Amino acid sequence: MNLQHWLQRIEQQHPKSIDMGLDRVRAVADRMGLGRPARRVATVAGSNGKGSTVAFIEAIAAASGLRVGAYTSPHLLAYNERVRIDGADASDAALVEAFEAVEAAREAITLTYFEYGTLAALWLFERADLDLAVLEVGLGGRLDAVNLVDPDVAVITTVDLDHQDWLGPDREAIGTEKVGIARPWTPLVLGEDDPPSSVLGHAYAIGASAIRAGSDYRFGRDDSGAGAGAVEGAGAGWWWREPGFELALPLPRMAAPAQLRNAATAIAALRALDLDIDDGAWARGVAAAQVPGRLQRFERDGVEVLVDVGHNPQAARALAEWLRAAPAARTIAVYGALADKDAAGVVEAIAPCVDSWHLAGIADAGSRGREARTLAAALANTAAADGSPHDDVAGALSVALAQARTGDRVLAFGSFHVAGAALAWLAAGDSEAGAGGAV
Repeated sequence: MNLQHWLQRIEQQHPKSIDMGLDRVRAVADRMGLGRPARRVATVAGSNGKGSTVAFIEAIAAASGLRVGAYTSPHLLAYNERVRIDGADASDAALVEAFEAVEAAREAITLTYFEYGTLAALWLFERADLDLAVLEVGLGGRLDAVNLVDPDVAVITTVDLDHQDWLGPDREAIGTEKVGIARPWTPLVLGEDDPPSSVLGHAYAIGASAIRAGSDYRFGRDDSGAGAGAVEGAGAGWWWREPGFELALPLPRMAAPAQLRNAATAIAALRALDLDIDDGAWARGVAAAQVPGRLQRFERDGVEVLVDVGHNPQAARALAEWLRAAPAARTIAVYGALADKDAAGVVEAIAPCVDSWHLAGIADAGSRGREARTLAAALANTAAADGSPHDDVAGALSVALAQARTGDRVLAFGSFHVAGAALAWLAAGDSEAGAGGAV
């Protein structure tokens, strides 16, 4: 079977898309004889910022000459994006070989799509002689398949309301699930200045060494370019410091304000691992890190097009902060949301920055998909109540761009499915026109 056949097979192999728990996946991992995926492991959980934080860790370590593997999810355009080794997406052939290894070991045990993919990634990493594996949690942390591996550093970027059906009704309950990736007497890096008490309480209870933003490490903008311990060639931008160590760094290529915190969290994680990172690698890695679909910018006939994966109120608030700082003549939103997301909360957070709405259906997400008219009903009492419904993202984007004038902005956001469809539609247009893409 080719990769597409395998993906179709593993998607249908388990009766549920989500089946939290480690017993089944641990049993298969034992049969596969899986050991450590790398000499050092960093596991990253959080409501928002996981993928970007993984990218910063990966880019800085790679810039220092380390051999790095990264496992992330979901993907935007191709499944291969989920498994990277030395900065390159896994090939179809490598993924097929890994899936065959999982299939041979699982026998009668059923695995979800994510569990299958996690075992395949760990199998590939173990064979790649990696210095560092960076593993992104799929959902929660405590019962996520990634939590099979004992990390050398655990990272929690943020804790906010998301996946409440699975993780609990409030930040404290959700924090309890996410801090399940922590291990006794190992570093736990926290990206928030004020994490839930459940996170701190569990860390202290098991003896994990909590490293907190705003306390154990600090960061901030510095447009002067000054600062003790400046990295050669970093230039003006921002600073990061902990007692006895300081960096002056270039601003990240990724534009959202939250990326400064994600980069700072990544640096704290690498410092906690006590890896041999050369001085210049901090700046080179921060400058090089990039993840598709995070305020990714395009230009179409004088209209700025932004694509962002933000899908919960916390992400929408961060997105609104950027939009306020970079005003356009008009902002036209193309918004789609999965059925289990707080669509009204997202709209409320960003509505002051949006002039008109187009609502896009999501049909490729199985039972979690939501048609545009169903979404419109859920938003009947919000600023998006008059939004035009469209069957899919391509249709919504096409109409939004037709309505836009020079100086306007079109924002496509609300889900990885929306971002992926938008990027595919924009790439198809570039191909047909022979034009350039992102700016």
